[in-house]
This record gives sequence, structure tokens and C-alpha cells, in this order.
Amino acid sequence: MEIVEDVVIVGAGIAGLTTSLGLHRLGIPSLVLESSDRLRTTGFAFATWNNAWKALDAIGIANELPSDTIRFSSKVVSIEESGFFKCIHLADGAIIKTKVLIGGDGVNSVVAKWLGFEKPVLTGRSAIRGTAKFEGGHGFAPKYRQFVGKGVRSGFFTCDDDTVYWFMTYWTPDTKEEELEEDPVKLKQFAMNKLQDTSDEMKSVMEKTSLDGIVSSPLSYRRPWGLLWGNISKGNVCVAGDALHPMTPDLGQGGCSALEDGVILARCLAQALLKSSAGEEIIDEYKRIEMGLKNFSQERRWRSFDLVSTAYMVGFIQQNNGKMMNFFRDKFLSKFLSGLLLSKANYDCGKLAYNN
Repeated sequence: MEIVEDVVIVGAGIAGLTTSLGLHRLGIPSLVLESSDRLRTTGFAFATWNNAWKALDAIGIANELPSDTIRFSSKVVSIEESGFFKCIHLADGAIIKTKVLIGGDGVNSVVAKWLGFEKPVLTGRSAIRGTAKFEGGHGFAPKYRQFVGKGVRSGFFTCDDDTVYWFMTYWTPDTKEEELEEDPVKLKQFAMNKLQDTSDEMKSVMEKTSLDGIVSSPLSYRRPWGLLWGNISKGNVCVAGDALHPMTPDLGQGGCSALEDGVILARCLAQALLKSSAGEEIIDEYKRIEMGLKNFSQERRWRSFDLVSTAYMVGFIQQNNGKMMNFFRDKFLSKFLSGLLLSKANYDCGKLAYNN
């Protein structure tokens, strides 16, 4: 069975859904392919810095996608050329033919691989994240706390009066990561051992963490030079979100930048797709789509390079356990690093409106 769509987005993550909603608000329908059988309510938290709120305002956070926008249980197995179209082959045997293909399918993106991007590489660091529930209230002020020392960076902030989100990043130990991921008891104990010399506040948060509210993962990123020289777009195909710029969580900009991608990509595509006219040759529309995606690539290439490389360096400096680095960081770099986080959030992706 072959289905024909104007715009297909692979992955119902932050970038994919933001792009789809942005296109919907501009009057352009899209189909989102999601390999899972439903939208998941579990996962990692993401911080909403100023740039994220601007992006959410642009797409209208109260707006909803039409119910038939997302096609679940749709795992992409291959992508083929078909003239000016792309043919997407799914695991269930279905084939979808599309004018535009967008990869928002995460770190291990099928679309990024098709474009020729190298796989993201491991940093040698891992992260543990969790939530703690305080019955009757935690009593913490609504501010962000961070602790650095002995090769570990940790911190927490409040979600509401009863719930606290916390994180810990560390150099990956000799212990196999899979063993920790599969045993929440060992994972929690490992985290508490790592944080035994931290503040009493952090210890109290750890103690209140339930076993089903803790997850672990290795940290990977895309090499920055790959972003400078790689194909963010090619013809009528492009990538966004983690498929484009997987980064370490040290700036808290992974989800925020995915929202930026979605707004800018929807705007660039609208410039191409809403200018069609009756009797127009398919090659003319294809060229406009290609130019729209090139405009997106040009706008996002340096921003992605900047965020990925800065996040990696901030994490490396903050987590380094060398005596000289500790002294330099604690005495001179603390205020600079705090300001750096704020400066990266001082970005405005603009509105969805464009000039006809």
C-alpha cells in the first residue's frame, strides 16, 4: 500500500511535534510517524529557558494538532528516491511517498544516517536523573541549586510544592552501565554513594527518590565539525532536534533548541509550500522546497555548532577533578559559566509569520 503526503515528519518528539504544529498553524498539514504505539508521558525533564518560551509562544501552546496527524507504530526501515519524491518504507510494509521528509527521530536518526551524518559519539560521561516526592511539601525555595566536585556535577530544582527534579552527571565508572540501568536499587545506591559528600539538601532529595522515578543514560553528542560540514538538508530532506544536534545536558538547551528548530523549519517550509500555483511544474515546487530547507540549514548550522560545543566544554570544565582545573574553575570561572548559560538562552527564533 502506498500513501502520498506533502510533508512527512519522522519522530513525535519535541522537534517533530513543534514543526507539525507550526505548519498546522500556517495551514499546512503534515503526517508524523512515531515508532511507539502511543505518545509517552515518561522521559527526561527539560528546562524551559527564555528561548524555549519564545518558541512556545510562536506556535501557540494552547493549540492542538488534528487527531489524525500522528501515525503510531510506524517504524521507518529505509528511505528511497522516487523522482522528486522520497519513498519511506515502514516495518509494517506500508510505503509513504512525500514531497518533504523531516527527520526528528532523535539521536539514532534514520534520516540523519540517510543524509550522511556520522553517528553521535559517547563523551565518557553518564547522567542519572530522578524525581523526589515530599509528602506535605519540601520547603525548598523555587531556585536552581548546583553542586560540583570530585568529578561529579549534581543539582536540583523544584517542580511544585511537593516534587523536586534532580540530576547527577559523572565520569562513567568501570561498572557496566547496563547493570545500573536494569537495577533501580543499585542505581539509587550508586548515586547516593557518589553524592555522599554533597550538601544535606541534596541528600534529602536523594532519600525521597522512589525507585520508579530514577533513570540513567550515557551522554553522547555530535562532533561539532560534523555540523559545520555535514548535510543538515539535501534536496527535500532535512533533520531537526536531537537528530541534528544531540548535545550533553550541561546547558539545559536540548529541548529548548528543538523548539527553536520547529518554529524556524515551519516558517522556512511555509515560504516554499504556500507559493504554489495552478499548473505549476513539480520541479519548480521541488526547487522552492530545496531552497526553504537550505535556508533552515543556514540559520541553524552555527547555532547548533555553538550549543553542542559549548555544552560539551561546560560539562568538561565543571566535572573535571584536576586540582588546577578545580582552583581555576572555583576561583575564576563560576560567574562566567553562569553567565554563559544565560547568554545561550538569550535567543529569539522569531514568529511563524513570513513575507508572501
